[in-house]
Amino acid sequence: MITGDPQQDIHPQAGSPRRRVLAAAALAPALAAAAPAPARALGPARVPASAPPGTSRHGLIKPVHTTQSDWASVAAHLGGLGDMKQKTMYHTGFPRRDLRVVSDRVTVKPALALGSHVAFVRYEDGSSLVMGDLVVTEHELQRFCDTLHKHRLAVTALHKHLLAQRPSVWWLHVHGHGHDPAHLARGLRAAFDGTGTPLPLPPGIENPVDLDTDGVEEALGAKGSVDGEIFKCIFVRRERITDGDLVLPPGLGSTTALNFQPLGDGRAAVSGDCAMIAEEVQKVLAALRRAGAELVELHNHGLTDEPRLFFVHFWAVGDAVRLARALRPAMDATNVIAAG
Repeated sequence: MITGDPQQDIHPQAGSPRRRVLAAAALAPALAAAAPAPARALGPARVPASAPPGTSRHGLIKPVHTTQSDWASVAAHLGGLGDMKQKTMYHTGFPRRDLRVVSDRVTVKPALALGSHVAFVRYEDGSSLVMGDLVVTEHELQRFCDTLHKHRLAVTALHKHLLAQRPSVWWLHVHGHGHDPAHLARGLRAAFDGTGTPLPLPPGIENPVDLDTDGVEEALGAKGSVDGEIFKCIFVRRERITDGDLVLPPGLGSTTALNFQPLGDGRAAVSGDCAMIAEEVQKVLAALRRAGAELVELHNHGLTDEPRLFFVHFWAVGDAVRLARALRPAMDATNVIAAG
């Protein structure tokens, strides 16, 4: 699993209490209309004695289609509207526009490697799953974890996406499961409130980027998209991925992503993340090094995924098309297909 002058990316007080109050007030009608259900214990779902229609004979519970309106209470608590992906995932992004992070002499745009994301999925037993990848500073880290635990949200990974950086930033993967998605969203909002994370912005319009995007797409064999002046190519695992007894929609917690930040003259900084099963790991690491990429972190995102997935974050700077061509063998060493 993919903005102009760096100084313009900085929005002091973007996550201030006054802005959160205004956002909550604007979304209050949606919140009032959603009557919260009692929260249940979090963790992998178990099939009830009378399994709902569509539950597989192996006891796996499948996701169901939802619309944006089904997540009104979640949007109200998170402080902004998200978007739907594949008709099953309600996704909200929280790019850290408040931070100016420099790594390898590159001022990192929020969409390159500083974007917190959470996704909610509804299941046939009426429960909801939330999974997220969240960006915090080292100063914010411990309090952030404490708040998540207080609201019974699990931390499943703690790692880096970048090598040396200023200021020091960490990435956390979070997991929550229960019958009250508003309860899960309240826990996330409480954790965000202890950081400088700005409120989410509505999905924007794609603008051209200063890269040979056709050449990158041809080299990788994948269509890309633009997010905040970053060009992204996303791949998903071909296998069915499960989390406990829950079937995950394709791409949730299991994407391979290559993000290209233009640096001028056809050059780009690439921040990537490769999803692998155990037998693919060494092939991918070797392929990335042959491509000239620097390895950043090898880790897991989840605790109960099946098949067990490993992820490697990597970094490279150079001509965008040549880098894409050099990185293609790492993608080909895994069982993935281009998203979309």
